[in-house]
Amino acid sequence: MKTIIYSLCLAGMGFVLFQSCTQPSSAQIVANRQHPFDDGWKFMKGSLPGAEDPAFDDSKWRTLDLPHDWSIEDLPDQKEGSVTGPFSKTAIGGLGTGFTVGGTAWYRKRFTIEKADKGKIAYLQFEGVYMNSDVWINGKHIGNHPNGYTSFYYDITPYLNQAGQSNTVAIQVKNEGKNSRWYSGSGIYRHTWLTLVNPAHIGIWGVYVTTPVATEKSAEISIATTLTNSGKGNVPVTLQVQVIDPSGKIVGMTKNNSTLSSGQSAEMKQSISLENPGLWSIENANLYQAQVTVFINKKVVDKLKTAFGIRSIKFDAATGFTLNGKSLELKGGCFHHDYGPLGSAAVDRAEERKIELLKKAGFNAIRCSHNPPSPCLLDVCDRLGMLVIDEFSDMWEKAKVSPDDYSKYFKNNWKQDLSSIVIRDRNHPSIIMWSIGNEIPESADTAGLRIAKNLTDEVSRLDPTRAVTEAILDFSALAILASDEPPASGPPAGGPPANGMPDFSTLFKTSIDIAQHLALLDVVGNNYAYQKYEDYHKQYPHRVIYGSETFPPSSLENWQMVEKLPYVIGNFTWTAMDYMGESGFGYPRLIPANLKINKFAAIMTLFMNPDSWPIFNAYLGDLDLIGNPKTPYYYQHVVWRDRKAAMFVHRPIPAGKKELTSMWGFPDELKSWSWAGHEQEKMQVHVYTRCKLVKLELNGKVIGEQNVDDSKSITATFEVPYEPGTLTARCYDNDVETATETIKTVGKPAIIRLIADRSSIKASRNDLSYVMAEITDADGNIIPYADNTLINFEISGNGEIAGVGNGNPKDMTSFQQPRKTTFQGICLAIVRPKGGAGKIILKASSNGLESASVDILVH
Repeated sequence: MKTIIYSLCLAGMGFVLFQSCTQPSSAQIVANRQHPFDDGWKFMKGSLPGAEDPAFDDSKWRTLDLPHDWSIEDLPDQKEGSVTGPFSKTAIGGLGTGFTVGGTAWYRKRFTIEKADKGKIAYLQFEGVYMNSDVWINGKHIGNHPNGYTSFYYDITPYLNQAGQSNTVAIQVKNEGKNSRWYSGSGIYRHTWLTLVNPAHIGIWGVYVTTPVATEKSAEISIATTLTNSGKGNVPVTLQVQVIDPSGKIVGMTKNNSTLSSGQSAEMKQSISLENPGLWSIENANLYQAQVTVFINKKVVDKLKTAFGIRSIKFDAATGFTLNGKSLELKGGCFHHDYGPLGSAAVDRAEERKIELLKKAGFNAIRCSHNPPSPCLLDVCDRLGMLVIDEFSDMWEKAKVSPDDYSKYFKNNWKQDLSSIVIRDRNHPSIIMWSIGNEIPESADTAGLRIAKNLTDEVSRLDPTRAVTEAILDFSALAILASDEPPASGPPAGGPPANGMPDFSTLFKTSIDIAQHLALLDVVGNNYAYQKYEDYHKQYPHRVIYGSETFPPSSLENWQMVEKLPYVIGNFTWTAMDYMGESGFGYPRLIPANLKINKFAAIMTLFMNPDSWPIFNAYLGDLDLIGNPKTPYYYQHVVWRDRKAAMFVHRPIPAGKKELTSMWGFPDELKSWSWAGHEQEKMQVHVYTRCKLVKLELNGKVIGEQNVDDSKSITATFEVPYEPGTLTARCYDNDVETATETIKTVGKPAIIRLIADRSSIKASRNDLSYVMAEITDADGNIIPYADNTLINFEISGNGEIAGVGNGNPKDMTSFQQPRKTTFQGICLAIVRPKGGAGKIILKASSNGLESASVDILVH
């Protein structure tokens, strides 16, 4: 495989924090072209025959704003033990979708095209609808879109009433059957847009910017603009591009003339040279703007402004991955698209906060698993300097979950769906790779080879400026890693249970096809296979690889491969943040102490057990469902050398039990030295560090010390009889103390403390304030054992509680009621403005605790 070098000048939407993404992504409209279409929708669950008719009576339907996810809402007929909050024990998706419920529902909206816009072309755009949507305009069916993650649009001009008259759009959304391995959500969960343009206009996603040269000294910018003429006659057009630097100064311009034929689209290419450009990087996300203007007879008929970043990337087996000529190891995290208490509703601030949290957590790259993200999330990555792997799909022609999953639609829809992703997203500087799939069952057979060639060819045709990758699962590597003792071959007798998980046991039997398949890729993603990297390299010395999924407890071993082997460019932990669905895959279990069980068998029969109720989230993230750090977060930071040490104490295990952890999971431990009732009971203490020596003190007395060899392990383990006080780990290198970790016994719960991530927000439905409620003692120490304290929230002013949550993977209570129990002393309330300026006051109370309130200014 040849060295892959890309010099790029890539466009994406850039804003100053907080900037709502309800400005058009990748093309900010200057000339009143694109309009948000999110507010004032009518909604009702059910099949509702005839709801596409404009005359249908929707007066009793709910009125709501998009984005919207009905699967996160409380179910009717609540029943303890079987229906609670949004969860149902009989949900068809089971543990895969976190026991949430889909179904069929309708959305309707009335709108009017103003008389001033008479004669314009109207496009209705959807960033994401889960799933299988049908759209009607004024009772006429205009299209079906099965894919739940790709963006799509329709030219609705022929179906509209005359300007000034009312129109009705009706959308049926069908999330039916068993179609996902994780929580998908249901509904129009991303933004919608109404685009109005003159007959001669720039096409949807019609600006594509690249550079053949991108260095600190110079940049050659190439702009390809697709123009469409929907009018009846040929028109002479002038296309002007102005480049604006980050300070707002125009630093380049070009202008060309052409004739645009009636009923045709044409691409016009232009170029601009820059001297001493500010390069886009993860440290300095410099964003320029390209303002594209269309003139007819010197009159402006269309205008777009697009933010872009200038940077170069290179993938090479000898030098690894380089960004702007500098070597960079990818500290990556995979994540799914939900937002915890908000479900999948892609509110702009929720998108922004997720990337802020991941950036703060030390990640410099994310893998969008296993579907394309929203445009807004990519805008945030552009602005904050986060690298991205943009992924197409979790399955191709062979079903993974059931015949109802995307495989049902793949043959007829793959090309339009893949094209939608690449054309929409190819202007984001944050994206470095396109992933064509994840753990595809037919990877190693002739069908997989055929499909992979189609996909890689199409991606390269649409955007030859980035690497094409795919996440491959080598089952033999997974089995070795998962087992206490390596099995002879394959999974335990009987294979995986019927829980929606694919059987990969024969995935790599056809070695010729898989070798040809992988040769199509510029960079190969390997899921859970670090033990085989060097073997792969011996066979394919020019292959560039990375850990596309890695087990969090194996972070050290995976990172050692990245540091040791130049052809291994990074790894992506599964996962960066907890997500709903794949319930309990990382949650530790207690089993009888005398039970002997092969770890691989345990994974298949216990952690992937369809009867995992009431666990609803995977619980294997570095961050929990509401964004707070967990054990793997701290462990990962020690692995990356971003932190010197971290200390945790294992929760006491009942007599007659032992703990079993999955390949993704850490032990049940927390930062606590408050264990009333366990006095003199031996507590297991873990100190994670790369320091050579650890000394553990309890109340000032050294009770043990251990040497650490970080080439083998970064874990020092102690058994400490519990007594209240102060537990201190002192870490040494060459007899010099280089790190100290301390945990103290806390006092009794006394006070609620409210901390808003932002106390000043915009009067926009797309802004949010995340307010943590913490239970503390009188000295302000969080009570780590406060797992079930009910906090009641009360809100006043022009705002509402959009969701509540905690990090407990077993708390199935409502995300929408104004109350939540704490987990390890913390829960969360998400405050959303209703649209007007003023002040929002959030109060929190609980029996026996001092109440608290926080003011949030809305401007």
